[in-house]
Amino acid sequence: MKKKGQATKTHPRATSTPTFLLELPLQVNAGQARRVRAHLEAARQLYNAILSLGQRRLRRMRADPAWQEARSIPRTDKAERAAAFSALRRAHGFTEAAFHHTVKGLRVGWIAEHVEAVLAQTLASRAYRALNRVCLGQARRVRFKSRGRGFSSVENKRHDTGLRFVLQPPEKGNAGFLLWNGDCLPALIDWEDEVAAHGLRHRIKYARLLQRPASSPRAAGADAEGDCYGVQLVLEGTPLRKPKHTVGQGIVGADLGPSTLALVPQQGEASLQVLCTELTPDAKAIRRLQRRMDRQRRAANPEHYDEKGRLKKQGARKRRWKLSKRYHATRRQKASRERRLAAHRKSLHGRKVHEVMALGNTIILEKISYKAWQKTFGKSVGLRAPGMFVAWLRVRPKRRLIFCRARARPHSGEVSNAAPYFQPKGMGGL
Repeated sequence: MKKKGQATKTHPRATSTPTFLLELPLQVNAGQARRVRAHLEAARQLYNAILSLGQRRLRRMRADPAWQEARSIPRTDKAERAAAFSALRRAHGFTEAAFHHTVKGLRVGWIAEHVEAVLAQTLASRAYRALNRVCLGQARRVRFKSRGRGFSSVENKRHDTGLRFVLQPPEKGNAGFLLWNGDCLPALIDWEDEVAAHGLRHRIKYARLLQRPASSPRAAGADAEGDCYGVQLVLEGTPLRKPKHTVGQGIVGADLGPSTLALVPQQGEASLQVLCTELTPDAKAIRRLQRRMDRQRRAANPEHYDEKGRLKKQGARKRRWKLSKRYHATRRQKASRERRLAAHRKSLHGRKVHEVMALGNTIILEKISYKAWQKTFGKSVGLRAPGMFVAWLRVRPKRRLIFCRARARPHSGEVSNAAPYFQPKGMGGL
């Protein structure tokens, strides 16, 4: 019992620190791959169970009359509205802490042999975030992980137990291993790579295991099922900035289109470039694989097409497709091509971001919805991903990103004495 006048012991709040990622490939033998696949299957079933339970709680919470009463509170009364919804969440167990408590009862039997308690909590947090997006109106529904779709990643929440990465000291070989459920999975580390060497000098917050399908079971690093494995280390600190990536001074005006990028630096010449032109050959190769898949599907299912090659109407009946082994092989090749295209696009985005940062450290962009472009310019936006390019600009340090609002253009023949067409918020007549 606390004595009178005794000071209350307080714990300092955890402060967020900068974080970056480092991914390393894993060398897995047949036995380890079989056990890892069993662990991931147990994690998939546990995740689906948490998701199903949370979905029922969300439906009960929305069916509660207090939900409509909370919605009727004006949005101007933010404190009262937030308190009403918080009380509803606690009453129906729709909080992250409640999910962590519930997962203890679901992690029983054979699932407990494959999934540790800490990993079960991360799965509960993952399910809560998915359901919370539905609750807030940011998503329509949640996706359950099917057996065919699989469960391709699990992560820990700390680095002292369960799934963790250990690094040997230099006198013992400097080798790295991922430890999980009694298995020791060696990582392939290239110490000549300055990025990997820089990352491994930082403190590891937690580790994440990744499973990705390879182009074929005969691909380098793939197991008998055609999957390859890697570990993603979440590190404390900032990523390596190479000396060639300089940061300029001044203001850069940027106008981003569905497939183009115009840059007007304060010092230097203006430029207009097509975004990610190097991706065109990759897109053409994927298109050829898509046509091959269509021919293989038509050859194996002639009963679904009429004499003109059009799909027959089936009504409410579901079509049953016969998929050949060659079709599955082509689909795997297409998936591998798409992964390489995504990695190539990410590299090109990073290169372009460094080019923009070299022109100036203050970038002015128009504030628009890049998702709206998908309806009109779907093919170009899907290939070049301008919204992802802006997301990379946001996370870069040593830069200031300003979004400006667009003003109405003057009509033809009308003289306007207004300020420039794009006016940055809060920057006056800049």
